[in-house]
Amino acid sequence: MPLVSIVAPCYNAESYLQAALDSIFAQDYPNFEVIIVDDGSSDRSVDMLRALQSRYDFTLLTQQNQGVSGALNTGLKHARGVYVATPDLDDIMLPHSVSVRAAYLDAHPQVGCVGALITYIDRDGHDIKTQKRSRIRTFDFAEILHDAVVIGAPACLYRMEAMRAAGFYDPDIKVQDFQMTLRIAAQGYPIHELPVCVTRYRRHPDNLSRKFEVLLEADLKTIEPYRDCPGYAHGRSVLLHKALKYAVVSDKPRAWRLLREIPLSHYNRTTFRRIRRLIFHR
Repeated sequence: MPLVSIVAPCYNAESYLQAALDSIFAQDYPNFEVIIVDDGSSDRSVDMLRALQSRYDFTLLTQQNQGVSGALNTGLKHARGVYVATPDLDDIMLPHSVSVRAAYLDAHPQVGCVGALITYIDRDGHDIKTQKRSRIRTFDFAEILHDAVVIGAPACLYRMEAMRAAGFYDPDIKVQDFQMTLRIAAQGYPIHELPVCVTRYRRHPDNLSRKFEVLLEADLKTIEPYRDCPGYAHGRSVLLHKALKYAVVSDKPRAWRLLREIPLSHYNRTTFRRIRRLIFHR
């Protein structure tokens, strides 16, 4: 079976490391290596990881803080796998997580990466909801750009060859999911997503995905190289709308500025009025 490199960035994850490592080393796939990159943690993460090396066989790298993309690039320099998984160390991989996705890439050599579904859990590990789907979804570059499709990194298995073709991660883009999806697709690789749950994704206040301004900045940087492509304008509107949904709740002045940036053609009149009421009257 092809070697799978599990490259995991770590930043102040001491509360979840034990459960995350237990789940990684409980995989039913027999041929994998684990590389953990601590990205300048200020808590006890490094000490805990060094202690866990007595139980589990993994490579530990440490560096000053560079962000998730920089940490992953560091780990990828040492990775030897044919396929690469990049789980977060506050999530929990299900036992079949690697095997079901590796088998799919084995059977579909043209696919650059394959995603899957997740179960959301709270900070204490209790299930919140599970994504459900009945069929495999397939995407090409045009669809991913037009609809700003993100195949979440915690549920994605990448073909190393495709990651190399994409030039790995841009360290100036702090969020990894969307940029790698788009960069691989831009090299001509199809992207697929399986209707199988493979990861329990932990939601807590420190999730980068909940910091909408940081996420929006990263997403807009991600699509900037493709400004001249037909789907760019629509994809940008989708990204602004995604940020708007968070801003309506937490930052109404920013929400109004975002709404004004989105072309009116992106909404019908009723939807536009409803969003405007949420901003000014909620």
